[in-house]
Amino acid sequence: MENMQQLNPVMQALIATLFTWLVTAAGSALVFATKSVNPKVMDSMLGFAAGVMIAASFWSLLAPGIEMAEQLGAIPWVTAAVGFLGGGIFMRLIDMFLPHLHPGLALSQSEGIRTSWQRSTLLVLAITMHNIPEGMAVGVAFGAAGTGLHSATFGSAIALAIGIGLQNFPEGAAVSLPLRREGMGRWKSFLFGQSSGLVEPVAGVFGAYFVMQMQWVLPYALCFAAGAMIFVVVEELIPESQQNVKHIDAVTMSTMAGFTMMMILDVALG
Repeated sequence: MENMQQLNPVMQALIATLFTWLVTAAGSALVFATKSVNPKVMDSMLGFAAGVMIAASFWSLLAPGIEMAEQLGAIPWVTAAVGFLGGGIFMRLIDMFLPHLHPGLALSQSEGIRTSWQRSTLLVLAITMHNIPEGMAVGVAFGAAGTGLHSATFGSAIALAIGIGLQNFPEGAAVSLPLRREGMGRWKSFLFGQSSGLVEPVAGVFGAYFVMQMQWVLPYALCFAAGAMIFVVVEELIPESQQNVKHIDAVTMSTMAGFTMMMILDVALG
């Protein structure tokens, strides 16, 4: 970790988001062991991912963004509100126009612009939508830590990368396993699943580079990333994890466990 801390923040963001992509690939690799995972376990993993993202949105992004706005002489509540809502609006626009299909739904229930794309492509795009704000959040966190402002630390950025990585595991599985159940080969299912995480290094490098070039935008960028992540949690992860009413209690406790784990990581490392 000490060696990594000496690197340029853009390189730090690249390494961290490559890690998050590798965890997505690890989740996709479940297809080599099984065609399916117990629905209760999968729902609980998605709930855990939601808890991680909620905690990361506040401790790693929103709170540092508010503190940084104060340090830079901006009005903190204006910065937080504009950035947070901007992130949600950005994700809503992607949701409206990008064709995608949430796991467990029929092809006729795909969202976005209507296309003739195959179910596999739409499933990958649905998880890719999750990964855009996640990669961007990690990149912005490392870029912010590189400015030297005490409101953003290298430890906090590391904690965010670990948390995002852990919650990427069920997302990789959520693409690959349904494709495998539908008869697609193991390797092809795996390749489709891991490809959904490839956007994270791209978004991470872009986020880190952008905020380092324009320091004044840092507080807005942190709050923007928080808003984008909360949109994904509320619009997708929580509804998907609670589709089966029999599992709601287990999913709720898993969500709380994910929140607690991310909170501990951020407080301990940040």
